[in-house]
Amino acid sequence: MRTFKMNGFHGEHMLAYSTYSEAGGVGKTTTAANLAVAHARAGLKPLVVPLDPQDGNLSRLFGVDEDRTESVDNIVRHMIRRPKGDFEDLVRSSEGVDIVPEHNMLSDLAEYLRREKEQAEAMGEAFGMHAQLLRVLRDAGVPEKYDVLICDPPATEGPHLYNAIHATRSLAIPVEPTAKGRAAVEGLEALVTGLENQLEVEVGVLAAIPMGFKNTTDQRQIIDEIEYPTPEIIGERASLMEGCWMKQCSAFRYVRDHRDRHRDYEIETLAQFDRIARHLEDEVGLEAPNPPEPGDVEHEVMTA
Repeated sequence: MRTFKMNGFHGEHMLAYSTYSEAGGVGKTTTAANLAVAHARAGLKPLVVPLDPQDGNLSRLFGVDEDRTESVDNIVRHMIRRPKGDFEDLVRSSEGVDIVPEHNMLSDLAEYLRREKEQAEAMGEAFGMHAQLLRVLRDAGVPEKYDVLICDPPATEGPHLYNAIHATRSLAIPVEPTAKGRAAVEGLEALVTGLENQLEVEVGVLAAIPMGFKNTTDQRQIIDEIEYPTPEIIGERASLMEGCWMKQCSAFRYVRDHRDRHRDYEIETLAQFDRIARHLEDEVGLEAPNPPEPGDVEHEVMTA
């Protein structure tokens, strides 16, 4: 699989990627959240579009999922051309990151898209079910307003994942360094090849990010076999990540505001997220205006 510098915005100078892992429980959503904050810490303007209908999602992590009632405007309404307002009104902000909150309508996204496609075809119109997120973001001027786009779809195949990949064309993959995780990575090539054929786009991997590393011989061998760039290997940090969910914040804010003392291994984990963010930015030639010293928890977020 390739690494390359394209996204769904036809070469716009923007970093766009989806966090994806076929295996559950590997930290996909916390990875997306912490990388978004790492980009913001460096002075870039990130937009995160999470698409997971489950309750334990990125909107919940950042505490911006307070209203999920049917009457509220949301990303699904925009994808099926039934918005109740402007895209900008969907956006919430936390820790320097703009977020389009998830909504209950995401649970039935496939059905909503199917119905809209049938109605469009009955009127002689084209409606690409898997290109609607890209359309919404492009129409909203996202590549002109933001430096980074991160999509966080669910692991299962379907319109959530397909729309995310169609928009971003690139993946950052949290990897569990186990036999199960290795199988998931090995199966990724076949999955992406199928997606490329179905969506008629090219998809590349910007980074694989091993999570939960305990430095065993088996784990080292599994990581050595990963064919994609692995800029950092993150150790077992269950307590840190659980604290993020409890306090509804990134690891950066959790360590800064909710730890009575700074643990060296947690500071190093924050530094790793900073370094991964720089790696991803470098992959597309995006220069951050104010990169912090990796792991500096007091670094002020200063986005334009």
